[in-house]
Amino acid sequence: MKTLLLTGFEPFLNYPVNPTQRIVVELNGMEIGGYRVHSEVLPVDFSVSGDRIMSHIEAVKPDAVLSLGLSGGRFKITPERIAINVNDGAKDNKGHAPVDEPIVDKGADGYFTNMPIRKMVEALKHVGLPAEISNTAGAYLCNHVMYRILHFVKEHRPDMLAGFIHIPASHELAVEHGRVPSWSHEDLKRAIVTCIEQLD
Repeated sequence: MKTLLLTGFEPFLNYPVNPTQRIVVELNGMEIGGYRVHSEVLPVDFSVSGDRIMSHIEAVKPDAVLSLGLSGGRFKITPERIAINVNDGAKDNKGHAPVDEPIVDKGADGYFTNMPIRKMVEALKHVGLPAEISNTAGAYLCNHVMYRILHFVKEHRPDMLAGFIHIPASHELAVEHGRVPSWSHEDLKRAIVTCIEQLD
């Protein structure tokens, strides 16, 4: 059976709960669509997260890598099309706020995912879950991790599927935060399972 490395993030900024963390923990060890899931939770730290995902890839040697991130304010499941070579944005959990920093010196300006994101979106819609392709993963930690993975794929593992999906807040987070749209945890998890089932 193939192996899927599935990652989420710890809480960050003014989000005291990160639903991606709970999802990946609950899916760890499951068999979904021909893949056995190996889950990891990443730190929200520009100096650590990219190296951490590379360490997990080296240890797990997965056939596919799917990273999840919270996008508080979005109200659809949004598989990302592209990652760009820049760190920029609010402070991470260690207090670092990069401005126009390259992720990889002399790296490509951007990389497209090689995951079947259109197929994912259509499958989600088919089961009644709102979804659309996103053309910007921002420039925060989500984009950072996506870019590092896709750079590795380009340089070393062109056979490995890799991508990123942003999800809305959970109801639990929305109650804590107070100002974001939300989905039930079960629907969020069902959406990710549906996306994994679309992997070849």
